[in-house]
Amino acid sequence: MNLEAKVMEQMKEAMKAKNEPVLRGLRGIKAEIIKAKTEPGANGEISADTELKMLQKMVKQRKDALEIYQKQNRPDLAQKEIDEIEVIERFLPKQLTEAELKEVVSKIIAETGAASPADMGKVMGAANKQLAGQADGKAISAVVKELLSK
Repeated sequence: MNLEAKVMEQMKEAMKAKNEPVLRGLRGIKAEIIKAKTEPGANGEISADTELKMLQKMVKQRKDALEIYQKQNRPDLAQKEIDEIEVIERFLPKQLTEAELKEVVSKIIAETGAASPADMGKVMGAANKQLAGQADGKAISAVVKELLSK
């Protein structure tokens, strides 16, 4: 079952249950799917890779908004963002813990032969490819910097 079908199924359930926070998050995903399908060259189809990147982008946007709302002391708006993040993350692969991330990045550093912070680009390229959807880019970057500066 593709992402669009899963979202539509869960939207029906959320409508029946009158679960507004979940419904709002699912509608956001559906809107992004429609936008991606109608882009030039998409031919009405989106790949699983594109779906994954789209969901990650949505989570990042909401986390950025959440941070702003928390700084401005707006718990009502912050809660809406938290609710939407939870809904979107249901469709993403399980995120790695920091310990698991360090372990994977250590292996990548060993494979690429990186020895100093100057090799960060080489390691980041391989890490982003291997960890697509399993970790946030900021988290990967922080771990790579930490391990290469030792």
